[in-house]
Amino acid sequence: MSRESEVLGQLKVIIDPDLGKDIVSLGFIKELSVSDAGAVSFAIELTTPACPVKEKFRADAEAVVRKLAWVTDVDVTMTAQAKRAGNPLEKAAEGLKQVKHIIAVASCKGGVGKSTVAVNLAASLMNAGAQVGIFDADVYGPSLPTMVSTDNFEGLYQRQGLILPIESKGLKLMSFAYASQATGGGPAVMRGPMVTQIINQLLTGTNWGELDYLVIDMPPGTGDIQLTLSQIIPITASILVTTPQEISFVDVVKGLQMFDKLKIPTVAAVENMAYFICDNCDKEHRIFGSGAMDKLTMQFGMTNVVSMPIDPAVCEHSDHGTPIVIAQPDGPVAAKYRELADMVVREVAKVTHGGIAVPTVVYEPEVGIHFTPVDGETSTIAARNLRLACKCAHCIEEMTGRPLLDPATVPADIAPTTLDPMGNYAVTINWSDGHASIYPYDALAALA
Repeated sequence: MSRESEVLGQLKVIIDPDLGKDIVSLGFIKELSVSDAGAVSFAIELTTPACPVKEKFRADAEAVVRKLAWVTDVDVTMTAQAKRAGNPLEKAAEGLKQVKHIIAVASCKGGVGKSTVAVNLAASLMNAGAQVGIFDADVYGPSLPTMVSTDNFEGLYQRQGLILPIESKGLKLMSFAYASQATGGGPAVMRGPMVTQIINQLLTGTNWGELDYLVIDMPPGTGDIQLTLSQIIPITASILVTTPQEISFVDVVKGLQMFDKLKIPTVAAVENMAYFICDNCDKEHRIFGSGAMDKLTMQFGMTNVVSMPIDPAVCEHSDHGTPIVIAQPDGPVAAKYRELADMVVREVAKVTHGGIAVPTVVYEPEVGIHFTPVDGETSTIAARNLRLACKCAHCIEEMTGRPLLDPATVPADIAPTTLDPMGNYAVTINWSDGHASIYPYDALAALA
């Protein structure tokens, strides 16, 4: 066996936790070189420069290779994949050709801090080593120029028919507000079709250059702009922002359902303004209530959830044009955004590199619902039993957990009329009694 083969054999013990395969089989090892004196050098080419486990990969790779008796030195270089040929963004527009992933940050209700989350997520991805852009898709209430200062802004410029993005604090920026400033400012007074046309022109007509992530700060709601953007560009994944109030939770459910219909996976949710910690204690005070995120997990199987604290410094720095994760990179709020960024990076890697495997759920008439885990045997759940196990607000009282569904009203021959996956975490079933249920895979596994 050659020395190169021995090195690769050692490296095969390192498994990518998101993709579930070893780094050799995944093709991550590049430029492997072994000298006669026993010096080994190679590069580990990751899916993104913002990979949260890159330093662990480096340390583990060096450690396992040093176990070979003949090795005298190990040099590990960490790199990231260039944009691959065949990227779906190739067909979207000239300005997006060098963009790897597009992340939509959305909310169905205004005033939940969505723009704050979008800007700080983008800055956190940049701090992790990625090249990042932000697109402000809110024509009526653009906030990007306020939240990321551009002190030397003199107007928009074009080169070879494409708009050049504004660059500030290491981020590439574009917003309708910049075009508005260049023409004297003033409110955007226009109807829907004109708004979507402007958004399309600004997004696809900007020369974003090489980006690992383009974060889109969506306007609130589920209307024309959200649908148009989803149709004209292949959005990689979405993140939903909400607050602890019940009305915000109801709206985040609408967002989940909207992105599910658009075949865009929702990879994380943010409960913004969830709590504050006063100066005199370390206790989390949840002045707007609690439990919304627990319901999101219980009803929809969403596990990537981050609760953001109320911190006056967030508003203070945003109002002065600096994201909190840049102004206070070692603070507690920045730590929360690093957690969110790590979630997004890992889930996007799964989406784009085939690392997500989900259970199979199939209905067979007069038999039941067949549930097959990713690594396990198929089991069958009786349709009526599954209908009785629905945990939605119509079937279970949310505050007490008291059953609201009368089993006598559920016919013995009830059956699914449709059964569809919901993201990567649940299935939606429309029942013959007119009811609709959502079952997280974990809930199905418990019933099987």
